[in-house]
Amino acid sequence: MTTPLWCLMIVAFLPYALSFSGGYFRMREFQTVDNKHPRQQAAQLSGIGARCYAAQANAWEALAVFTAAVAVLHFANPDAARGDTAATLAMVFVATRVAHAIAYLANVDLARSAVFLIGMVCVVWMFVLA
Repeated sequence: MTTPLWCLMIVAFLPYALSFSGGYFRMREFQTVDNKHPRQQAAQLSGIGARCYAAQANAWEALAVFTAAVAVLHFANPDAARGDTAATLAMVFVATRVAHAIAYLANVDLARSAVFLIGMVCVVWMFVLA
């Protein structure tokens, strides 16, 4: 399996990690987790809990774009030189997604926006490489 595919697997699990964290914040704020109406309960969260759910939603959105970039790159079968660049871009994207979630939870909006932009530059670059 190539490095971008491994990175795709990591990025695919990030929303789930944020989901589990969101469950913790629902329990902390409401003393229960409403599994029958989780989205309604999540919509009532405030503070870090609300930011956690927003980060989760953004992680799902970023996963779709990254999946497309990795698929196109994989099917284009880049040569070794471009493959090294693609691997680096994929690893940087993973780092930006982790940093994005941390910045979201910490409520550091400028850092969150900056790492989001860096991640999207990586995705566009991967499309260009393909």
